[in-house]
Amino acid sequence: MLVVQDLVYHPAATPRPILQGVTLSLGARQLGIIVGPSGSGKSTLLEILAGFAQWQAGSIYWHSEELLPEQLGQICGLVFQFPERHFCGSTVLEELRLGHPRLSHEEIQGALGAVGLGDVNLDTAPQSLSGGQQRRLALAVQLIRHPSVLLLDEPTAGLDWSMRRQIVQLLTQLKQEWMLLVVTHEPEELLPIADRAWQIRGGVVTPLK
Repeated sequence: MLVVQDLVYHPAATPRPILQGVTLSLGARQLGIIVGPSGSGKSTLLEILAGFAQWQAGSIYWHSEELLPEQLGQICGLVFQFPERHFCGSTVLEELRLGHPRLSHEEIQGALGAVGLGDVNLDTAPQSLSGGQQRRLALAVQLIRHPSVLLLDEPTAGLDWSMRRQIVQLLTQLKQEWMLLVVTHEPEELLPIADRAWQIRGGVVTPLK
């Protein structure tokens, strides 16, 4: 179980905390959703859980063990809202093998198959994929790392209705094996598959009723 308890994030450059006493928990094979407008702190929370930033107060636990940022980076994998901005490989194969040069063909096909990209040409440039395919590829990149928790920032934003439906179906499949935490300002299609749901406003997280 992932537990966030009384988390405060207040960088010195900001007049008020970005996150104020955030408390939530998520269990194995559960999908949690945090709903909030832009600037509410939801993406910042994911970045902290991914180990990219140090919080000022509160604690984060994994199975009762308190974690440091570098430990979170090993447990959680973050898929950004615009993954195409973070692709570094010139082909799908290069993108998947970044940091994993000895990745086997079976591992590559397993990761791509898990996200519905089993038929994609490995020589394709990531930037030439559709928006939905790019988000699937970003998920495959994280699956290769074998995280325990998948963090997704606005996975359906900017996609047409057909691609959004495909992403929702994919997340439904993935939560059979992984713990997923999704932040979004478009919760309508995701709420039916969520096990836990919260709202965030001004850095304060409360259960979504």
